[in-house]
Amino acid sequence: MKLVCALILSLAAVGFSATDPNDVKILNQFRKGLDNPEVLPWPEDGGDPCGIPNWKYIVCKGNRVSQIQAKNLSLSGPLPHNFNQLSMLENIGLQNNRLNGSLPSFSGLSKLKYAYLDYNNFDSIPVDFFDGLVSLEALALDYNNLNASTGWQFPSQLLGSTQLTNLSCTSCNLAGSLPSFLGNLSSLSVLKFSGNNLTGEIPATFNGTILQVLWLNNQQGGGLTGPIDVVATMTSLTSLWLHGNQFTGTIPKNIGDLSSLKDLNLNGNVLVGLIPDALGKMELDSLDLNNNHLMGPIPKFAATKVTFDWNSFCQSKPGLPCAFEVMALLEFLDGLKYPLNLVDSWSGNDPCNGPWLGLKCDATGKVSMINLPKFNLNGTLSPSVANLGSLVEIKLGGNNLNGQIPSNWTSLSSLTLLDLSGNNISPPLPHFSSKLKLMTDGNSLLDGNAEAPSSGNSKPSHDTPSSPSTHTSPNSKNTPTSKNSNRKILFAIVAPVAGVAAAAFLLIPLLYCYKRRKDGFQAPSSLVIHPRDPPDSENMVKIAVANNTYGSISSLTGSGSGSRNSSGTGDSHVLEAGNLVISIQVLRNVTNSFAPENELGRGGFGVVYKGELDDGTKIAVKRMEAGIISSKALDEFQSEIAVLSKVRHRHLVSLLGYSIAGNERILVYEYMSQGALSKHLFHWKSFKLEPLSWKRRLNIALDVARGMEYLHSLAHQSFIHRDLKPSNILLGDDFRAKVSDFGLVKLAPDGEKSVVTRLAGTFGYLAPEYAVTGKITTKADVFSFGVVLMELLTGLMALDEDRPEESQYLAAWFWRIKSDKEKLMAAIDPSLDKKEEIFESISVIAELAGHCTAREPNQRPDMGHAVNVLSPLVEKWKPIDDDTEEYSGIDYSLPLNQMVKGWQEAEGKDLSYMDLEDSKSSIPARPTGFADSFTSADGR
Repeated sequence: MKLVCALILSLAAVGFSATDPNDVKILNQFRKGLDNPEVLPWPEDGGDPCGIPNWKYIVCKGNRVSQIQAKNLSLSGPLPHNFNQLSMLENIGLQNNRLNGSLPSFSGLSKLKYAYLDYNNFDSIPVDFFDGLVSLEALALDYNNLNASTGWQFPSQLLGSTQLTNLSCTSCNLAGSLPSFLGNLSSLSVLKFSGNNLTGEIPATFNGTILQVLWLNNQQGGGLTGPIDVVATMTSLTSLWLHGNQFTGTIPKNIGDLSSLKDLNLNGNVLVGLIPDALGKMELDSLDLNNNHLMGPIPKFAATKVTFDWNSFCQSKPGLPCAFEVMALLEFLDGLKYPLNLVDSWSGNDPCNGPWLGLKCDATGKVSMINLPKFNLNGTLSPSVANLGSLVEIKLGGNNLNGQIPSNWTSLSSLTLLDLSGNNISPPLPHFSSKLKLMTDGNSLLDGNAEAPSSGNSKPSHDTPSSPSTHTSPNSKNTPTSKNSNRKILFAIVAPVAGVAAAAFLLIPLLYCYKRRKDGFQAPSSLVIHPRDPPDSENMVKIAVANNTYGSISSLTGSGSGSRNSSGTGDSHVLEAGNLVISIQVLRNVTNSFAPENELGRGGFGVVYKGELDDGTKIAVKRMEAGIISSKALDEFQSEIAVLSKVRHRHLVSLLGYSIAGNERILVYEYMSQGALSKHLFHWKSFKLEPLSWKRRLNIALDVARGMEYLHSLAHQSFIHRDLKPSNILLGDDFRAKVSDFGLVKLAPDGEKSVVTRLAGTFGYLAPEYAVTGKITTKADVFSFGVVLMELLTGLMALDEDRPEESQYLAAWFWRIKSDKEKLMAAIDPSLDKKEEIFESISVIAELAGHCTAREPNQRPDMGHAVNVLSPLVEKWKPIDDDTEEYSGIDYSLPLNQMVKGWQEAEGKDLSYMDLEDSKSSIPARPTGFADSFTSADGR
């Protein structure tokens, strides 16, 4: 009887645990094909994956494999070509490995619900991959460079996955238009296609979809285009990222219909027009409107965190209305569909003070002429023009205007000329007064059909300009007298500061109106280097700085009309907006002739001095030593100016000015009182400092991550720092960190994965692919950031030959110990109070450091991911003296001492005019069933 029972139990065990032989075969093929098969602790001589106990990382249903969960193991190698023969597979989690080669076809995996293949090195995807995935609910292919030479698109077979709710393919080399069929997937609630090569418009099929998360940001090359009206119909949206594209048109007036929206990022597009009232009232967690062409007043936003810099608003502060004339002109632009050449020019709150293209004013400061012939204008004429009662002439001939002339234009009692010849104006024509000269020739709809006007004629005017101009001849009898005509104006040809993909900067006029002094044009007092976009080999334009109208440059350079004495004593320390040049005499004054007692430190560039202004505020003055002025040093000097004159962020050290005189090359920065991070991390004992607390280290890490994220993906151009290390991270009074030293910064070309450059940087922080090949991407900075995290954890320098051989190179040693809790805790900086409560966050930082220093660059995350990982930790460990974050802009039109004082008062707080940082520091809530692969909000 006992023998019978044993036999029954044995048969039962075989019947319930013997894995399907083909499933076993495929799993063994998978393991044997790996470069590191030892990572999978499966028996080499066969075995039973579904037996008792199951193989590690394998889950079964009955005798069939239903799940493979082997994420974060650094697995390297291909997947078997017959992988889809695991026909009962429901969930596969292979994210965050180094799997490579072609993805096998998943065709026929009808049970598959979740597939997480993100953060690997797969290089191609077969055309039949999506055939028959009828149960698919979530798919992640992020950060795989699929079909690199051609790009790829999701095929229409995906329509068969009717239960698909989450689709993520960030930086996976998608190309072409956004597939319109995705709008027909009725269950789709999360769509993340950030960082690809998509072009064209958002398809109309997306109208009214139930999407909750839509990320289309940072498309490479031209990016997505067209209007964004369709997004206002997606009323379930909670997170919408459209930044870093070329979207045009206005923000939809019905944007307020998105009642669930909490996170909206429109940074870096070509959006125009007024901010809708509905958007101002939306209670968003974050709103980013930076780097567009938005106009009109800035509303008082209900959003918790909002940035709106680098637009064309009439006022600089929320809640202030525009001038009456300005609003009338903006409505006129609205009718013309906001042509960018006018939008870029029509900035500010006074049409008669500034380069308002196509407008002229009378002696009283009122608009007297709209002069826009042959400007290729489209659209209709706005009734708002009737509010400009001072108008004498309107010249709009030779455009593509349509519709009728507004009847209320007859109320313009001072109007003597209205030229609409060569357009598409429709009848009927209003009855103007007899003194008006009305010109309508060349309007086909009016020929023979128009009601005859009561006065004037329709012959073309011979004195109508044939090209756009805002000025008439100085000898013209009818030219209004300019209120600035008697000023002494600088004669300078200024390089236009052009916007890049985000069109962030307003165009500076090419040529100022000028006249020479009666006693002759003075020789330039100094030369200013104004860099163009690197890496242009001719990357400098020399600008002669003479005695200019406004006086501030004169006082800084020591030139002028003689109101200042030649010694510079008593010079007003003034820095005009946009003028970064400072005279050497001023810098000698504020540093006491570069006295040794003012020396803050020395580096490869030269010596840094502390300077003190008249009111006691401090600046940092970095002076190149004459003996090291080489072409390389000059390149770094120019690069520093080039980058810092373009980027401004609260976690990047701000350049306040520079000086060039003879052999002198000097840069002037905001003063960071606590010095470099390296001093507090490695040398705190010798300087008799307190060691950095864990709270401060976390906060410093987040500050650096935010600054680097801005450089990489949120600025108007993408920059690679190339020398991120603790000595280039400076701390303010409250230990808030700012990245410094931009002499090695490289511009990352659009549409290219890497750029070849000479090797530069510091050993110990160099990414391996950069050190070997000279090819660099932003992922080289991510590697350096990972090393900095290791230094913050251990208090050890990246490279130290005095340490034992196995730990001399910190990154390699840290990789070996980071996953072992006991070894990791032993490696933590002894100066830290290693309480058990901080181990969780230490483990997270250790994992992030490892992720950032992965061997392959495409396995490393973007800096946005680092921000997302660090933000909740900083929130948990609230930094000292950082209970609140406030916005306080610094006005560059203020005198230098007031501006620097503003910096000091705002240290550690958001500076809204500089802050283009991503405001998505918390991860959007995931829909039910959204698996672990989607917990990182990269894709910025």
